[in-house]
Amino acid sequence: MQRPAVPADPAQPHSATLIGSVQRAMRLLECVAGHEHGAPAKQLARETGLALPTAYHLLRTLVHEGYLHRDKGLFFLGEAAERLSSSGAQQKRRSTVADTLAHWRDSIGVPVYYAMYRDGEIDVMCVSDSPGCPAVEEWADFRETGHAHAIGQCLLSQLDEDARRDHLGRYPTQALTPYTVRDSHALLRRLERTRRMEPVVERQEYALGTVCAAIPITVGTTAATMAISLPLHQSDRLLPAARLLQAEVGRHLGSLAISISI
Repeated sequence: MQRPAVPADPAQPHSATLIGSVQRAMRLLECVAGHEHGAPAKQLARETGLALPTAYHLLRTLVHEGYLHRDKGLFFLGEAAERLSSSGAQQKRRSTVADTLAHWRDSIGVPVYYAMYRDGEIDVMCVSDSPGCPAVEEWADFRETGHAHAIGQCLLSQLDEDARRDHLGRYPTQALTPYTVRDSHALLRRLERTRRMEPVVERQEYALGTVCAAIPITVGTTAATMAISLPLHQSDRLLPAARLLQAEVGRHLGSLAISISI
């Protein structure tokens, strides 16, 4: 009687499903990456255990596709490979920020937001929340309503007057709740009175039943902020939690400086 076929384990792919030429090309790329000053084809073939004709064929293909470039008989990583490396590094930086925000979320017990002002726009880069610490629902576009939430007000407070007026010219103030600042002149006066390193507090200006605080961060010449939010009935926790977050950011800013420039 014929024995039933054993289904393949997807976690252990059979060698027949692997493409040998891709494997060999990847070995060559890794080998080239290990030679900062370049390496000739014969050396790369020897170090990867490939026949020289095979190595030449793959190297020419990799050069054609931009993953390698050749100069005076030596092979170096090309622009395509460098873009892959840059993308991987960026993902690692984003992961570092996300992990750090998650740690602060759990230790302080609040949702934590990270945002930057770049290219004339408010850009919320990362939000870390949980079922027990839910983030504010973005019911009105954060980019267009910076006048009404602590994140936007904190970022705008770090800009010069011309940049603030330019932003408000593109995104005029509008009443989102009965507590929203009524006009750009009132907002500009408030921003002028904001102390440089003080948390910016907003109470129900963006969403009824919610209070928020944002702390300013300067990354080079870029305005940035970390922020928190709480339901109104926990508003007594807002400033103590913001101060705790500010202390945590101060302790870790050196190690995060590159990562938060994502």
